[in-house]
Amino acid sequence: MALMAFACKDPNQPEESITLSVSPTELAFEAHDTAIRLLSVKTNGIWSASTDAAWLHLDTTSGKENGSISVTADDTDEDRTTEINFVSQLSGKQEKATVSVSQRGSGKADVVPAPAAFDGTKRASTTYQLLIYSFADSNGDGIGDFKGIQNKLDYLDGLGVTALWLSPAHPTNSYHAYDVNDYMALNPRYGTEEDFKNLIDAAHAKGIKIYMDFVLNHSGTGHEWFKSVKADPANSPYKDYYVLSKNPTADGNAGKVDNYGGGKSIVMGAWHSLGDGDLGYKGRLHFKVEVSGGKPYKVTVTETNEAVTGSVSNPSVWIFADKEIPLKNTSGNIHEATADINTNWGFLVRTVSGNEWPDGTKFGAAAGSNVVTFGQPVSLTSNGQDIVFGETTYYMASFDGSMPDLNYGKYTECEKSPAFKATVDAATKWVNMGVDGFRLDAVIWIYQSQITANQRFLDQWYQAVNAAYKAAGHSDNIFMVGEAWEGHGTEKQYYKGLTSCFEFDFAYKLRDILKANGTGASSFASTVSGFITDHTAQRSDAITSMFLSNHDQNRFSSEIGKSVPKEKQAAAVLLTVPGKPFIYQGEELGYWGVKDGGDEYVRAPILWDKAGKDCAKKGVNNKVDNSMLKAENSVEAEEANADSMLNVYKTFSQLRNTYPALATGSMTPVNLTGVAAWKMSEGSQTLLVIHNMSNAEKNVTVSDSMDHPVALLGSASVLDDKLYLGAFSSIVFQL
Repeated sequence: MALMAFACKDPNQPEESITLSVSPTELAFEAHDTAIRLLSVKTNGIWSASTDAAWLHLDTTSGKENGSISVTADDTDEDRTTEINFVSQLSGKQEKATVSVSQRGSGKADVVPAPAAFDGTKRASTTYQLLIYSFADSNGDGIGDFKGIQNKLDYLDGLGVTALWLSPAHPTNSYHAYDVNDYMALNPRYGTEEDFKNLIDAAHAKGIKIYMDFVLNHSGTGHEWFKSVKADPANSPYKDYYVLSKNPTADGNAGKVDNYGGGKSIVMGAWHSLGDGDLGYKGRLHFKVEVSGGKPYKVTVTETNEAVTGSVSNPSVWIFADKEIPLKNTSGNIHEATADINTNWGFLVRTVSGNEWPDGTKFGAAAGSNVVTFGQPVSLTSNGQDIVFGETTYYMASFDGSMPDLNYGKYTECEKSPAFKATVDAATKWVNMGVDGFRLDAVIWIYQSQITANQRFLDQWYQAVNAAYKAAGHSDNIFMVGEAWEGHGTEKQYYKGLTSCFEFDFAYKLRDILKANGTGASSFASTVSGFITDHTAQRSDAITSMFLSNHDQNRFSSEIGKSVPKEKQAAAVLLTVPGKPFIYQGEELGYWGVKDGGDEYVRAPILWDKAGKDCAKKGVNNKVDNSMLKAENSVEAEEANADSMLNVYKTFSQLRNTYPALATGSMTPVNLTGVAAWKMSEGSQTLLVIHNMSNAEKNVTVSDSMDHPVALLGSASVLDDKLYLGAFSSIVFQL
């Protein structure tokens, strides 16, 4: 018989109870509290914990008997509460407990700007740089024109500009028009003088001045002055209008080249042959070229009756005259050939065959040292002048042969030169028509980068044109800005000749800080203030012309990686610094572009509407970036988008026109760590300007009142004396 044992519950033993306690029963966090809070759990069962709040984090959610939990909370700007719920189980029984959790908001108040109402008076001196040929087309030929500009004056007025800088308006051989063929005339592609006068009058009616681009350094080869000189350099009535020499090297060393401004040689550019002499040769010649390091460096030419050289295997050097002549490597570094030639211009030495002329493969000689003396060696130089057989006259061009430099004689008496008088007369014509000022191209090259010479010339030319401006009935002085494309240390010296120059280093400094996500922002204000101080030290009426980029540079957008937040902040900075801001055509739409495929790609036409009406693509030879000229980047689309680049420009331009402190005030740098900050003051009005040029939020302690924000780009909030400014955000307070 089997025995079976059963465990029976003693009815007299009390039932086991469950216990649970959690302490503390309340947790409190501050807004930016990153500290860990500990909860102590005491129970004799198996427990679990949970919360519905995503902003609260528990390091564990379960355990057996006694234990603990680490609790953390996310950052917040708002007050909030929640609970942590605990359940413990033992022998089928449960016990519950609750911990209340609260977090206090930062108390930060979002900044809401409340600018003063714009009264319609444009107080700023903002200028819009436009390219006539690619701004707006009025007649459907694809080329911008005067009427096209006039049709868009409402747009420009809405942008808040007070002046237009027009690209050169004169007849030309090029699309860009910097090779002027007549200073007294207008390019017929753009319209008539009546059209131009109508544009001036219509612009003036909207409070917009007109500045012409004026090229004083050089004319075009199509100018009647130059054509006369080319036809007969010795007897032309315009021979003194250009820099001419039969032997530039000797004349330079003798101090006879006035445009060297006291120097002995050309700094930039080259001498080019007018082709007036008998430069060619017909007959049989022997050529001997000496080579070093694979580069020809000397050629000797002799007349001969020797037999013409036969075929040459694998030649590495050629003579290029009326035909290609291969040279035979006769010994070591010597290459020779005998050939019959019939050239009317001379010859060059080449290291490649065919029609292509890669850099470093064409060798000529220095101007004035390029005339053959039979039997005597001629020194070769890469990309030198044609080597010729007779005397010729040379002209100097600081840029290229299509732009011969004008000659103003000795700088100490430049105002007496016929070219000086002729250009002043031309400027006077346009002043009398109503033009309000001039942008002067390439002013450092008028006297080959000789500062003293250029200073005096510019001062004399300014005074002469300003006298004409006064005679036309104006009580103020004419505005004239020079393109002195140099670093600030050199550029500032040109204020001894002009009241304004473009400050290239402003754009470079801002570009570099934005590219580095704010590194160097703290010193930005003192740098800009230093520019202003340096200019006014030269002359009390100095006007610093600020800009981001222009028609000769890669666009600012491309330079900073086409970052829209950075582009918007660049606009806000440009329109809150002192001086005279210039907006370049298309910047207000976020245009990008680099010069690699041609300058046209940084001179894009304005896309006015989504359909492309009036878009002057032919004005830039149809060299456009179609990935940029899309409907969403049109004026029509951006005007409808409150968050567009265009509306950032409009907002800050209107701000500048509303507040005299921004329009004409003086700048005082403010030291706030990690941001660019300054005050702008005019009379009793002071504005505090702060730009966070970094890609992260910055908080700074501001000692001034932040009760009256008048402009905001991006995001900002305030708590007590602390300003929290979002990445690439800008703010302006009225104090």
